[in-house]
Amino acid sequence: MKSTKINLVLGLLLVVLGSACMRMPQAQRKPTLFLIGDSTVKNGKGKGDGGLWGWGNFLPASFDTTRIHIENHALGGTSSRTFQTRGLWDAVEARIQPGDFVIMQFGHNDDGPLADTARARGTIKGNGEESQEVYNPILKKQEVVHTYGWYLRKFIADTRAKNATPVVCSPIPRNSWQGGKVTRATNGYTKWAAEAAKQGDAYFIDLNQRVADQYDQDGEALVRSTYFNTTDHTHTIEAGARLNAKAVAKGIRSNKKLKLRGYLRKKS
Repeated sequence: MKSTKINLVLGLLLVVLGSACMRMPQAQRKPTLFLIGDSTVKNGKGKGDGGLWGWGNFLPASFDTTRIHIENHALGGTSSRTFQTRGLWDAVEARIQPGDFVIMQFGHNDDGPLADTARARGTIKGNGEESQEVYNPILKKQEVVHTYGWYLRKFIADTRAKNATPVVCSPIPRNSWQGGKVTRATNGYTKWAAEAAKQGDAYFIDLNQRVADQYDQDGEALVRSTYFNTTDHTHTIEAGARLNAKAVAKGIRSNKKLKLRGYLRKKS
């Protein structure tokens, strides 16, 4: 009889404890912001190789990282095409969970040969459905090459299929000037990136315009001496990377419907 009472008491305790545990709020998983792109997003190993930096290194400073995790998977030398054909996107895609975010910025390396023996990383210019079959001497096999926009739309569709949010950035401008104004990619990669984002229902940040506007405001002399070294017209030194990162953050903040803006610090 005594044993029965003890068992009954223990059973009641287990029920009470179980009910209490069910009522306890579960710790929410922090969303992850994945960055993908080329060396203008992460140069080298992301440690200031050669004094050059990508903006992805400094973007976390604009976020409340106690509430969101940021991973920079960009790799120098990649295009929207080779980031996929080399399996880099597969590795990132496998980690994406519902509620995550993906920011992509490609274009600098897309403007190259489709099948040269050095890189074979170029894409067809535009956002259409055109394709061309080539022999890829790097992969040593036939490959169907698509447009720049097609590859962006693939990133977008894959991200949305994971119930995550895709954000497309146009590529940052190079340190190239004409008539006292920085050269923009308005009718090229910026236009195609915007079209791909709209077609794929992704958010779009015109990073090319945002940074170019700041460059024009600062002037050629200051931009050359402050944001770049004397030998590289594409990759920025730390000051330039910080400027670009702030431009990305401002672009995020300006997208009122983009939930990612809720993870920004009050001042970024």
